Amino acid sequence: MATDELLPEVRAMIAQRQERGIHGLADRLGPAEWADLVPRLDPAEVAVLFQWLPESELAELLEELDPVSAAGILRSLSRAVAADLLEAMDPDDATDVFEEFPKADAEQILTAMEPEEAAEIRELMAYPPDSAGGIMTPAFVAVPPDLRADQAVTSLRQVAEEAETLFYVYVIDPAERLLGVLSLHNLVLTRPETPVSQVMVRDPIRVRADADQETAARLLIDHNLLALPVVDEEDRLLGIITQDDVADILEEEATEDIERLGGSQPLDTPYRLANVALLVRRRLGWLLFLFVGGLLTSQVLTSFADRLDREAALLAFIPLIIGIGGNVGSQTVTTLVRAIGVGEVDLRDLSWVLAKEMAVGLVVGLVMGLAGLVRVGLQDGVRIGLVVGSTIVCVTIWAATVAAVLPLILRRLGVDPAVVSAPLITTLVDATGLLIYLTIAGLLLTQV
Repeated sequence: MATDELLPEVRAMIAQRQERGIHGLADRLGPAEWADLVPRLDPAEVAVLFQWLPESELAELLEELDPVSAAGILRSLSRAVAADLLEAMDPDDATDVFEEFPKADAEQILTAMEPEEAAEIRELMAYPPDSAGGIMTPAFVAVPPDLRADQAVTSLRQVAEEAETLFYVYVIDPAERLLGVLSLHNLVLTRPETPVSQVMVRDPIRVRADADQETAARLLIDHNLLALPVVDEEDRLLGIITQDDVADILEEEATEDIERLGGSQPLDTPYRLANVALLVRRRLGWLLFLFVGGLLTSQVLTSFADRLDREAALLAFIPLIIGIGGNVGSQTVTTLVRAIGVGEVDLRDLSWVLAKEMAVGLVVGLVMGLAGLVRVGLQDGVRIGLVVGSTIVCVTIWAATVAAVLPLILRRLGVDPAVVSAPLITTLVDATGLLIYLTIAGLLLTQV
């Protein structure tokens, strides 16, 4: 059932104190559906809902919410209830929520939790949130190399409820160093008396705890893994990263890239919870920067004022020229940022990327330039048509070149290429495109 249809029904049940109705909905809805509803309810309604929903479902609901929303809800509950719910959550998800608590509140809730659960959270919080260690879960299954296959299966049954995933069993030595991995499928098909060391895959793909989360996500995806082991500098197994973690990472990274491509700094809170002041802070810096860049366009127009006075027909096509340059640049930079993000290209590929985009720019420019020559030539004469057509070809090639080169260079310098946003490319190409246009006009109109 759609959220828009459910929302009035849930609100009515809460207002009329129909606890049984909420219980009936809980039998039909899963955590994901509740997670769509909860952010749209008022705080008082959420408080009532959390009193009525089965406790077994509350932890799963909180895991589905973004950490900011989950932390806001937990802060409205008693410390004991919040501690119980966080204990029931997967450690990596609970850690994400703790990152959103003020330090004093986080410490009070940790004190109220079971010591073992609190220790896991503290350990995970020691890593940067955007690192492999910050997103891993310690809920994995590990066995010694001399354990028999049947004993390993018995161990799996004992820890099945606590483990994040049972697809892989990791093999570690007495110092907890990672030796190998075997799949559950291979384990159950192995003869019972066979030591796991004889059937494990040695030297499995792994990631260091201090690696960037995007690096970990790419490793898991590229190698088609269901989970990725995380180790420290001494190769000791610390935790695992699973596919659901990767989905969250990719969504987060994609959101940041989209926001940057739109000329805005990424939000660190859901849009629904972002106030006007936060949105202004995130956007104003970029807009001021682009404003300064836009002054270059005005400067170019001022410098060529005499030429524009003599050939007033040129003014009519300025929006066309800068529009084409901005559109070509935006298309190119969006394609390149995506290719860089998924690891398809890097700075070593600069020469062929540049050649490819310049070729695309040339073909596109020739087609549009010819159309411009015919259309403008029929309206304003061949002289102006030649200027506009020639400019379109040059500006298209130039825009494609700039948009192809800058993301690769910035990536090499350690800058997120997504900051080369469409507005930035547009601003740059506007000024240089006008310079090209009016320079070509000066050359052709004195000779034709």
